Amino acid sequence: MNTKKKTTAVKQLEKVLGESLSFGLRLNSLRQSEGQTLEIFAKRLSISKQHLNDIEKGRKSVSPERAARFAKILGFAEDRFIQLALQDQLTQAGFKYKVQVS
Repeated sequence: MNTKKKTTAVKQLEKVLGESLSFGLRLNSLRQSEGQTLEIFAKRLSISKQHLNDIEKGRKSVSPERAARFAKILGFAEDRFIQLALQDQLTQAGFKYKVQVS
């Protein structure tokens, strides 16, 4: 991510969620906004329904490579997806650093 400020949409989503946006929450919000079930969205990403559920709930992390693949499949820029995936990995490891991808 560039050093740009968060978009208004991300700020609003974080306010509603009461927490920072994670990779899993991003996927969940995309899936919900498209009105898709876990099963349909998982098939689109070529993963199992359970694996998608684990990602959305923060029980599983995603590699930067997989995040980039998901971004491409869903038609989004890779940098934000990669940033969220890396941020999740640092957060899960207990680090309080903030990731920026450019």
